[in-house]
Amino acid sequence: MFKRIALGISGGVDSAVAALILKRAGYQVEGVFMRNWDGNYEAGFCTDEKDLDDASFVCRKLDIPLHKVYFIKEYWNEVFTVLLKEYESGITPNPDILCNRYIKFDSFFEHCRKNLEVDAIATGHYANTSFGPFLQKYSDNKEVQLLQPADKHKDQTFFLSQVKQFSLRRCMFPLANLKKSEVRDIAKKEGLINVADKKDSTGICFIGKKRFQSFIEEYIETRKGFFIDIDTGQIVGEHSGLHKWTVGQRCCLANWKQAYFVFKKDLQTNNIYVVAGTKHPALWNDLCFTNKPHWIHREPIELADNGVLNCYFRFQHTKPLVPCRVVKSFVGLTIILENHLRAITEGQYAVLYKNIECLGSAKINSVSQHLIY
Repeated sequence: MFKRIALGISGGVDSAVAALILKRAGYQVEGVFMRNWDGNYEAGFCTDEKDLDDASFVCRKLDIPLHKVYFIKEYWNEVFTVLLKEYESGITPNPDILCNRYIKFDSFFEHCRKNLEVDAIATGHYANTSFGPFLQKYSDNKEVQLLQPADKHKDQTFFLSQVKQFSLRRCMFPLANLKKSEVRDIAKKEGLINVADKKDSTGICFIGKKRFQSFIEEYIETRKGFFIDIDTGQIVGEHSGLHKWTVGQRCCLANWKQAYFVFKKDLQTNNIYVVAGTKHPALWNDLCFTNKPHWIHREPIELADNGVLNCYFRFQHTKPLVPCRVVKSFVGLTIILENHLRAITEGQYAVLYKNIECLGSAKINSVSQHLIY
């Protein structure tokens, strides 16, 4: 059923090995390199040229065609402007989740279907679906579920938690059953030397080596304010913009013996309230409220019946899953955690799991402390 596959080639080891696996499995692979940021006239630094060279090397080595596509306008409208608006509103966005939802699994997916006439797309994400890594269990009559991969340490379902059902149904994840160490070993064994030991990309790609605070102030007006200790009410420092700081971040204030950490940002006064010590109880919460959730498969039956969903929660992809209880609220979800977590941040996503399934996610609106569990 699925013969012609468009694979997103990033210039990294994961997409390179995904291409190799697909080619050896007999698929007709079309490599596609995406460019989402124009470094020629916009601020920022990106490794696009080096990544493109590495992607070209991989495609030549594997004898597959490489196409270049540009989603600069789409990225600006759907991801970057949202990022700026949310920073200006005092919350901390997650551009990786937005990029996957609107660019890689929407614009890219539609481009490949219409212009390359492929049967499905593939990526080098560490993820799996109920249809299997190669859609071998695909059914026209079933909806697909997003599942965790074999390598739980590299699990990227967190970043896919807002992907739409329509595109996920026709997406392959060739690395689903591999560990990262195995992927690097395969690359070395097959002579993919340009990418075998290449470091994984982290953070926002187009910022590159530039400090985030220096980058973001080129787009958001700088407004000075004070750091205020919530326990004493004392001004302990001055900052140059709310958008440069996030909850839980160390402030590195001079002339103070104790370390201060961001607790809350006040849009009205433009002040940042801080606490002394990373273990200050104000930084730890076990209750959060979200906006309307995005369910990948369908709304869990427990919530559909206005009951309680017992599942697992994370708001950072590197953190362990935490047991929680979820109920529907008027605008979204109320999530009660079994354990207190540090620096749950407004604007981040509450991503929910049950067994090995990623159920979906919802943006966090506010956090609090639940006195009785």
